[in-house]
Amino acid sequence: MMTNWIDIDTYAKAWMKEAGERIKESFSSKLTIQTKSHQNDLVTNIDKGTEQFFIEKIHEKYPDHRILGEEGFGDTLNDVKGIVWIIDPIDGTMNFIHQQRNFAISIGIYEDGIGKIGLIYDVVHDELYHTVKGNGAFINDLKLPPLTTGKVKDAIIGMNATWVTANKRIDPSLLSPLVKDARGTRSYGSAAIEMAYVASGRLDAYLSLRLAPWDYGAGIILIEELGGVTSTMKGEKMKIVDQTSVLVARPGVHEEILHNYLKSGNW
Repeated sequence: MMTNWIDIDTYAKAWMKEAGERIKESFSSKLTIQTKSHQNDLVTNIDKGTEQFFIEKIHEKYPDHRILGEEGFGDTLNDVKGIVWIIDPIDGTMNFIHQQRNFAISIGIYEDGIGKIGLIYDVVHDELYHTVKGNGAFINDLKLPPLTTGKVKDAIIGMNATWVTANKRIDPSLLSPLVKDARGTRSYGSAAIEMAYVASGRLDAYLSLRLAPWDYGAGIILIEELGGVTSTMKGEKMKIVDQTSVLVARPGVHEEILHNYLKSGNW
């Protein structure tokens, strides 16, 4: 039986919009905030409730689909067989808590490890970035053009300042030349939004040393649909069940960053 991806996309979008309204309604209520792996890795009752909302909807409509969610309410995956939803209920939780903006709901839907649907919803700005593989990518109803070739010297690059200051992971001098050579750098505090910005041309590249599947699962589908290039910072293909480094960019910029700036790093 053929999978009806347009139907799945329609339901997923409706659920995202409903979840977005629920999140906005929470702005006036008191949040319950917990830390996870460290003091800046935060989770709220809204993150948890939003993930449970999606799981209930998906299980009701598609009981044979599996779910990988950031907050752990989905399935434990040992493989990527079948249809898998990868969900981040609120990507950018710190922004959600402190700013009530610059966060997104992110959903990537895969079949046997291949990205089929990518959805990133910037709730406060009401911008839904979406694609069904092979059908083009959009912001709301506006079709996005293919990504053109670029160069680092003309690029705005999404990158956290952590990686060019003293930190426990890498020598900060490794990425300093990239910051100096690029036209500019930005950090929005949400991997999903930054990847959506690469897809839409608002950023020319985005890189991070450590992301989980729910951070990048939707974004790589969007970017690849528009001809962008996605990989780890070693240049390897990303696997959707792994925590990994991430480099996504328009053509030309990706290759230049990979070969001219990342060769010496142990990513």
